[in-house]
Amino acid sequence: MTIFKEKIDEEYVTTSEAKEILVDIEAERAEDEDRDLRYELARAIEHVNRFAHLDAEESRELVEELAELDQIDVPTAVKIADLLPEDRTELRSVFAQERYSLDGDELDDVLGVVAKYA
Repeated sequence: MTIFKEKIDEEYVTTSEAKEILVDIEAERAEDEDRDLRYELARAIEHVNRFAHLDAEESRELVEELAELDQIDVPTAVKIADLLPEDRTELRSVFAQERYSLDGDELDDVLGVVAKYA
C-alpha cells in the first residue's frame, strides 16, 4: 500500500547536507518537550553524524564541480561526494551499477577533484 499519490519534487542531497537539515529538525524537536525524537529520526541523525565528512557547503561545491565533468551526472556526483574515494578501485565501485565505465584518465580527473576536498 502506497501512502503517497505522486512525487512532487526530487532533489539529491549529500550526507553533509542531510546532516544540516536533520540538525535543524533535532533542535526544533528539542525545544518542544511534548514531541519525542522518533527511533527512525534518531538513527538517521546518528548515521549522518558518523558518515558526513565535509560540511554542507563543501560537499555541494564538490558535487557541482564533479557534475561539470562530462561523464558524471548529479546522482553519481552525490555518491562520490558522500564516499570521497581515494583511489581508482574505490571510484570504480561507484560506477559498478552504471551502464558505462570510465577510463584511467577520466578516473584520475575525478580523483583530482575529490582530492581538493578530502
